Amino acid sequence: MNPTRPTSNNIQDAQSGRINHATEVPQIVLPHGGYKKLLVYHKSDIIYQGTVAFCRRFLPPRGDRTVDQMTQAARSCKQNIAEGSAASGTSKETEIKLTNVARATLDELIEDYLDWLKTHGAVEWPMDDKRRIAARGYAKEHSDWEAWQSLLETRPGETVANLMLTLCHQTRYMLDKMIAVQEEDFKKHGGVRERMHAARTAARGEEWDKGIYSRLFGAQDAVALAATAAEIKRKVDRMVWSIRQRKGWR
Repeated sequence: MNPTRPTSNNIQDAQSGRINHATEVPQIVLPHGGYKKLLVYHKSDIIYQGTVAFCRRFLPPRGDRTVDQMTQAARSCKQNIAEGSAASGTSKETEIKLTNVARATLDELIEDYLDWLKTHGAVEWPMDDKRRIAARGYAKEHSDWEAWQSLLETRPGETVANLMLTLCHQTRYMLDKMIAVQEEDFKKHGGVRERMHAARTAARGEEWDKGIYSRLFGAQDAVALAATAAEIKRKVDRMVWSIRQRKGWR
């Protein structure tokens, strides 16, 4: 991802006396969206559809708020990944917040599956359980609903809950990595206001550079050129002095 774009070719033509300045103007809106290309988004989509199937098969259709809680948590995870990706172009802060919300709702969903196992006399498969190891391998290789649908719609409740937990754990790990990358990206590019200020400052700097060159190039003779250069130098010296005073530099 390149946060800047050149405004000219930076070519100096000695024969014609023309200079093309190449001030780097930061992009205000960074590349964003494309969440459907993210593996973590596809995992979250499986979690949502699998949760809907789980609730339909193993929870009462009416009178149990757990159904709404689980489906909403699963949907929230998926939707916040998408919204965070869309918002990343103008607000890295919003992207990070929404990705954290996606992770938090996934934690909530994990607790719901663990509660279901407890209330049905079952437990989460241990880390070294062959079934869990096989489930982790399958989850790494398959990231589309079609590959999971027959498993989640036909296996017993204990198996389905553990398969969903495996998916949730893997997706949470991916979200942790994603948040770390987003935080580093924010440190590098800053927020939209910072980029707007930098872009405006760069644009003003380019105009000032062109103005100086025009004054020098417009001199009628060597004496006038030297006088103009001296005048510009005095102005620059005053600006430097003023900046040093404001910043307390000596």
